[in-house]
Amino acid sequence: MKATSTEVVMDNRQYRQPIVCVLGHVDHGKTSILDAIGGTSIAKKEAGGITQRIGATNIDVSEIEEKARGLLGHGKLKIPGLLFIDTPGHVAFANMRARGGALSDIAILVVDINEGFKPQTIESINILKKFKTPFVVAANKIDLIPLYTPVRNVTFQQAMKAQRQEYIDELEKRLYDLVNRFYEFGITSERYDRISDFSRTVAIVPMSAKAGIGISEILMVIAGLAQRYLEGNIKFLQTNGRGTIIELMKEESIGTTLDTVLYQGVLHKGDSVAVNTRNGPAITKIKAMLVNSKGKSKKLIEKNTVESASGVRLLMADRLEVVSGSPVIAVDGDPGDAFREILEESQVDIVLSEHGVTVKADALGSLEAIAYELKEKGISIRSAQVGDINKRDITDAATLNDPMDRIIIGFNVQFLSEAQEAAAASDVGVKVGDVIYSLIQDTEEWLSRRRMQLDEGRKQRMPMPAKISILPQYIFRAAKPVIVGVKVHSGRIKVGDSLIKADGRFAGTVRSIREGENSKQFADAPAEVAVSIDGVTLNRQIFPEEPLYVDIPEGVVKELRNDPLDKDTMDTLDEIIQIKRKENIFWGTRT
Repeated sequence: MKATSTEVVMDNRQYRQPIVCVLGHVDHGKTSILDAIGGTSIAKKEAGGITQRIGATNIDVSEIEEKARGLLGHGKLKIPGLLFIDTPGHVAFANMRARGGALSDIAILVVDINEGFKPQTIESINILKKFKTPFVVAANKIDLIPLYTPVRNVTFQQAMKAQRQEYIDELEKRLYDLVNRFYEFGITSERYDRISDFSRTVAIVPMSAKAGIGISEILMVIAGLAQRYLEGNIKFLQTNGRGTIIELMKEESIGTTLDTVLYQGVLHKGDSVAVNTRNGPAITKIKAMLVNSKGKSKKLIEKNTVESASGVRLLMADRLEVVSGSPVIAVDGDPGDAFREILEESQVDIVLSEHGVTVKADALGSLEAIAYELKEKGISIRSAQVGDINKRDITDAATLNDPMDRIIIGFNVQFLSEAQEAAAASDVGVKVGDVIYSLIQDTEEWLSRRRMQLDEGRKQRMPMPAKISILPQYIFRAAKPVIVGVKVHSGRIKVGDSLIKADGRFAGTVRSIREGENSKQFADAPAEVAVSIDGVTLNRQIFPEEPLYVDIPEGVVKELRNDPLDKDTMDTLDEIIQIKRKENIFWGTRT
């Protein structure tokens, strides 16, 4: 059977487990909710640093029915359970791709009901909308609302029966605020028990992961929505296995292992699988497969056959540089179709520009998630690649003509030591981190500082468009030189600037600038300063309150057209051009 063989639904099993991902702002309780749902504490490492569990937890249908007892009514769940991805976050969500879209069938968006929307909340909403993924809102930490009466491990409805009316009123107010915030993003939402049409309204489940409140409702709502609205997506298919790598690990004794979400079909020990590597698609064999055991301990056990949907650790026969977030496809015979599918899935869907920032990330989904947020901020991308920041990246950025392009953003990647040395010896900015909104904020600040530095350099290097007028109440000398107070309306005046009148005639040369007792080399608008003007006489060549302009060379026009300054300065530039064209109609048009 090839990877493209006909897919047949098994007679004795209709559905696979829906795949559930958890998103939200840092510290809003994503991991705590996964702990509460799984009934265990997520401990990532054990002695020796070897990860003893896979980042995906199966919740059997019997566990769901046990926890949601009394909430499901008389109906029985047809799904065999739920598969929760234990790597919370919208970037992990973006990295887990399948079938050209999101691997996740449904998501939980965690919002701290006391803090409301935060930057990563908004990023998560954006990425859910981008992938068109249905989601449920976990309004977490209701136990921290004032006047809360402590109860534990109960349903939300049971918890409410123990609360004072003042607490309930405050809870309702905060839920109403959440509903309004979602509406601002074009999303209709409501408390889960007040919804009549779940296909049109996003369900909000008030809960406390810490106190064990509302866990039953979250499971009930997710299971019910998946079973009712996702039937076409969660059919169990008896076909060659397809999965997505969610994490790579290198262990000295056994080499690289691939923590994978098997989202379709079946995998067998010994199967040949196509994977994507740093050098392109390749074939390897599954040497062993490990899955989490049932129960709270979640120890790894070896299996010969794994069915979707499951989290499985694959031990490969070859030491390949496999790319995280890429597909795993079981194949028989010619792998050509599988290779083409992998290459298509691995295409970067990012619009690049001639100018912009350079982005490096740990996986394809990370690149696209960052690109989406940069686009929202109006920041262009010149280059986007998977991999660590190396010396060549620095060298390439340092040679770019536009200084505004000399910045590299690194998400979840290493800033290699040789690259750090090269960056220290250049003007290339490097921003690295593992939180997108912080990286975007740092990038905006760097671009703003670099823009200010460049503008300041230009202003010091050459005459700038500026408009001033003499203040009639501050006239100290009428000639040799004229000493007056002036108002700087726009741009920058500097010592040495020549001035012209609105009719183009010479209006003197700025010899000095003073502000109070201090001499200055320049003054930026808006400002009022004292200046001495040589070469003219007050009330003969120049007059109080009339506009005077800095006489700029024609070459300044081209430079400012290519790289504009603020609007007031550019408006003044247009006025100067019109003045100059009274004598030369082509002034300012030459390149």
